[in-house]
Amino acid sequence: MRIGELPRQIYEGFELVFSYDTSAYYEVRLRDSGNVMSAEFIRMNCPRRHVEFTDRLFAPHWADPHAYGVWDGNELLAVMEVTPEWNGRLRITNLCVRDGFRRRGLGTMLMTRAKELARAQGLRGIILETQSCNAGAIAFYLSQRLTLQGFDASCYQNDDVARHEVRMEFGCRV
Repeated sequence: MRIGELPRQIYEGFELVFSYDTSAYYEVRLRDSGNVMSAEFIRMNCPRRHVEFTDRLFAPHWADPHAYGVWDGNELLAVMEVTPEWNGRLRITNLCVRDGFRRRGLGTMLMTRAKELARAQGLRGIILETQSCNAGAIAFYLSQRLTLQGFDASCYQNDDVARHEVRMEFGCRV
């Protein structure tokens, strides 16, 4: 298997299909007791559910995106898109490993590449977004030594906390 950059002129608008099954989520508990505000993320089991959505590479709102793929011969198995942020971090905007090829080290290969890219560009770290209902992705990011950097309790809709779909940011220094 090999990693290579995906040329923008060929892959702009390339559709990524994200799909996962989950039987856990992180319940977000927010508290404000006057002088102390706190947030807890508690892993909870739930009935298995399937989640699927799409995104496209090289969206116009990213400043300077670059995409990388993991190939096995002519077959594209995994994709990562990154862009530098104004504050000295490399944002991973998309990370997708095809169904049937997960848990084979492809995500780790891409995360390693992201860290190498950040160091080569003189950036201070990497950051990415996931949702509190994507327990598998959270476990993977934690295994890659990323830590929770922040969250947005109403990023997607006004009831994200109740729906167990809170935007979580994970990152690390490089």
